[in-house]
Amino acid sequence: MFKKITLSCWLLLSVSIAFSQKKNNDFNYYIKKTNQSIKIDGKADEAVWKQCQIATDFFQVLPMDTSKAFVKTDVMFTYDDKNLYLLFINYNHFKGSNMVESMKRDWNFGRNDNDLLFFDTFNDLTTGFSFGSNARGGQWDGLMSNGSAINLSWDNKWQSEVGFDDEKWVWEAAIPFKTLRYKEGAKSWGLNFSRLDLKTTEKSSWTPIPRQFPTASLAFTGNLIWDTPLPSPGANISLIPFVYSGISKDFSTGKDAKFDPGVGFDAKVGLTSSLNLDLTVMPDFSQVEVDVQQTNLDRFELFFPERRQFFIENGDIFNNFGSANLRPFFSRRVGLDAPIYYGSKISGKINSNWRVGAMNMLTGKNTEGETGSMYSVISLQRKVFKRSYVGGIYVDRESSSQKETPDNLQIAPYNRTTGLEYYLASADNRWQGKAFWLKTFSPDINQNNNVSSVNIAYLRKEYTLGMTYENVDRKVAGDEVGFIRRKNYVYFLPTAEYLFFPKGSKILSHGPNVMVSLYLNKGLFDTQENTNVIGYKLNLRSQATFSIWTATDYVKLNNDFDPTGYKGYLLDSGQVHRWKSWGTVFASKPQALFTYSFQTRYGGYYADGKRLRLEGELAYRFQPYVAVAFRSSLNRLTFQDDKRLSEKLLNSKHNLWLIGPRIDVTFTNKLFFTNFMQYNSQTNNFNVNARFQWRYSPASDLYLVYTDNYYADSFLAKNRAIVLKFTYWWNV
Repeated sequence: MFKKITLSCWLLLSVSIAFSQKKNNDFNYYIKKTNQSIKIDGKADEAVWKQCQIATDFFQVLPMDTSKAFVKTDVMFTYDDKNLYLLFINYNHFKGSNMVESMKRDWNFGRNDNDLLFFDTFNDLTTGFSFGSNARGGQWDGLMSNGSAINLSWDNKWQSEVGFDDEKWVWEAAIPFKTLRYKEGAKSWGLNFSRLDLKTTEKSSWTPIPRQFPTASLAFTGNLIWDTPLPSPGANISLIPFVYSGISKDFSTGKDAKFDPGVGFDAKVGLTSSLNLDLTVMPDFSQVEVDVQQTNLDRFELFFPERRQFFIENGDIFNNFGSANLRPFFSRRVGLDAPIYYGSKISGKINSNWRVGAMNMLTGKNTEGETGSMYSVISLQRKVFKRSYVGGIYVDRESSSQKETPDNLQIAPYNRTTGLEYYLASADNRWQGKAFWLKTFSPDINQNNNVSSVNIAYLRKEYTLGMTYENVDRKVAGDEVGFIRRKNYVYFLPTAEYLFFPKGSKILSHGPNVMVSLYLNKGLFDTQENTNVIGYKLNLRSQATFSIWTATDYVKLNNDFDPTGYKGYLLDSGQVHRWKSWGTVFASKPQALFTYSFQTRYGGYYADGKRLRLEGELAYRFQPYVAVAFRSSLNRLTFQDDKRLSEKLLNSKHNLWLIGPRIDVTFTNKLFFTNFMQYNSQTNNFNVNARFQWRYSPASDLYLVYTDNYYADSFLAKNRAIVLKFTYWWNV
C-alpha cells in the first residue's frame, strides 16, 4: 500500500513540476498610500480616488471567455496605516433595477448582481480572503482554501456601503489590516476581482480566466504591488465577550422549563502578522443556523458542514485533510452532544513555505452521561512548487476521566490518527489532485487500520477527466473524531465529461458525461457495489440548466439494512440487489424574480422495489427586502412480493416527505430575520427555527433565536427553546 501511495505522489509531483509558472503574472495594480481621510458611504467623491490607478477593461468569463466584458467596471485601491480601501464603480449596460435577492450577509452568488474581491496575501495561490457586496450592500466575506474554495461561515470586522443611481452602483469598503493575515514586509499580494451582472448574464474578471474555472481561482490572480513594504499591523488582540439567556423545555421528561443563563468569550491574538491564536471559553453556538435536513436512503452516515465560528478560521488545514468521505478530523464531532468547556487554536503561516495548525478542546459529559473528552490536533503543510503542498496530521481524542475503566465506556478510551498527504494544483489549474495515507489507533487495534487514496483530474474548456482510488481497511477506527463513511473496501471512480459550444444559439454548451463507481470487498476483491451513470447536460445562455441521466446499480449487502431508513424492517446481509433508474435535473435562470428548480428519479430499488423521487423548489423575491422559498421532496418506495423482504414490507408503500418553507427578511443590510421550517416524515420531526439578528456594530450582534420541535405524525411537542444572545467585538 505504501509503495502505491508513494508512486502516486511521484506522479502528481511530476505533473506539478511541469506547470509551475503563475498564469497572469503580468497583471499588476500599483497601490499608493494616502494621508487623506475616506468616508465609507458608497460615494466616489473623495479626491484621493482620482489619484489612484484604475483597473478596467475586464475580461468576460461567462457566457464565453473569448472577449472583453460588455459591462464596464472601474476598480480602485488605496490604503493608510490602518485600513485597505477599495472602490468599485459598476456601470449599467441596460437600464432597470439591479438584481438583488436580499441584503443578508453571505448571499447566494448566482442570484445577485455583485462584486467579489480575492486576496492571496501569501502568494501561495491556494489560500486567501474573499470580500464582496451585492448591489444593495449585502456583505460577503470568507476564507479561501484549496485554490478556490470559500468558507462563508468565517465572519470578521470590516465596513462597506453601496450607493446607486440609474447609471451605476458603487461599492466602497474599508478592510482593516488586522482583519487579514499576511507576511510582514511583503511587497506584493495576489489579487483579482470579478463582477456578476445578471441583466446581461455576464460574469467578468480583471484577469482572463477560462470559463471552466470560477473567478475565485487563485491560480489566475494578478498582483497587488505595494509602494512600500507592508509593516506589521501592530498589536492585534480582539476580545469577543458574549452573554446569553435562554429558556428551554423538554416535554418528554415532564419537568418544568429550564432557565439557562451564561457568559463566555472568544479571543483572537495575532502572534505575528500571519500567525493567530484563537481562544474560546464556555462557547455558545445557539445563534448558528440549523442544518438543512436530508432524507437518508443510503446505508451510511450523511455529511453536514461545520458552521461554528471558532472552527472556521484556517479550518481547512484541519478539516480538508483527506477527502470528502475520508477525513481524519471532523470538527463537528467535537461537542456534538456534549458541552465544550474551552478551546484553543494556533493557526496560520510560519513563513512563505510553512503553514501550521494546532488545536485543543475539552468537552464535558455527553447526553448519555459518558465521560468527556480531550481533543488535540496538529497539522503541518509545506509548500512545494508553485501551488502544491505536502502535509502531515496527528489527531488524538482521549477520555478526560481516568477513573472509568474501558468496560464502563460506550466510547473507546482513546482514538488516534496519523496521516500524510500531497495536494496537487498546477499553476494553470488544469491538473488537480491529492494523494494521502492515514493510520488509525485505538485499544487492541494495531493492524488492518490503514486508509490510502489518490485522485487526479484534468480540466479543459471542452472536457474534464478524473480518476479516484480509495483503499480502506476493515478495522479503521476514526468514527469518534473523523468522518469515514464505510470500511473494508477498494474503490475506483473514473469520470469523463465533454462539452460542445454551438454558435448563435440559446444553448451555451451541451454534452455527455459518464461515471463508473466500483466498490470491491477488500481481501476477497468481489464486487460489493457498482453504479454506472450516463448523462447529458444543457447549459442555456440565460444560465438555466437541464440534465438527464440513466444508471444501473448493483449492491451486495455487507450488513443488514432497512431500505426505508426508519421502519426497522431489515434486508439480510449478503443479499444481492440490482436495478435500473433514470432522472432529470433542472434549474431556471437565477436572475428572475420567480425561480424554480426540480429533480426527478424513477426506477428500481432494493428487493425489486420501485423508487420515485420528486424534489423541487419555488422561490420569489420582493427585492431586496423579502425572499420566500418553498422546498419539497418526496421519496415514494413501493415493495411487491419478494422473498428477500420481511413480512411487514411485502406489498407495502412508503411516502417519505421532506418539506422546508423559508422566509428571509432583510430590513437593512444590518437587520435580518429568518424563519425556517422543516417537516421530515422519515425522522418523525417538525422543526421551527426563527432567528432575528441585529448587527449594531461591525462584527457585533444581538440575536434572538426561537427553536421548536414536534413529532411529525401527531404534532405533539418534543422540545422548545428561546435564546437571547449579545456579542461585542472589542479591539484591545
